[in-house]
Amino acid sequence: MPPIPLRFLKSATRVDDLPESDREVAVVGRSNVGKSSLINAFANRTRLAHTSKTPGRTQLINIFEVEPGVTVVDLPGYGYAKVPNRVKQDWGQMIEGYLLHRECLQMVMVLVDGEIGPTKLDVQMLDWLRSNEIPHQVIATKSDKVKSAKKPKRRIELSEGCNLEPGDIVWVSASKGIGIDRLQDLIWSWLAP
Repeated sequence: MPPIPLRFLKSATRVDDLPESDREVAVVGRSNVGKSSLINAFANRTRLAHTSKTPGRTQLINIFEVEPGVTVVDLPGYGYAKVPNRVKQDWGQMIEGYLLHRECLQMVMVLVDGEIGPTKLDVQMLDWLRSNEIPHQVIATKSDKVKSAKKPKRRIELSEGCNLEPGDIVWVSASKGIGIDRLQDLIWSWLAP
């Protein structure tokens, strides 16, 4: 499958401010897990989503268009971020409001750092998505940072931490292009009419 041809549409603080869409996938994960880098990788672009070494740079709901009526959303990261606590509290309400009320949402890609495994906040997000019956897929980022000898053990540990089978997790590296083709195929399938 080809890259996902994204075009930036809009940033918003509320779901009601987003343009309508027929089919949509969202990207969520803790601050600094590599959401913007992954969006750039599956779109085969370098500066579409803004990346930063400072956690918490994505502070709004950012929506990208694939084609008319088909969109991808980048949500603010949860967890550690160099922003005031009141901003972080607003993010929680923003993310929850989006996930519960965006009717066109087909799939939530939950990014987990493949090198360190799921954090307490990642597990809380997964539990919350499951309890609200929101479709989701765990994507393990930074797979290139895991030493080859440790990959089998890390895959098992990460899947157990996410309460999944090892084969249920998609492993990717935005910087090395690992797993991006498979992820592109999945995204196209989730966005198909």
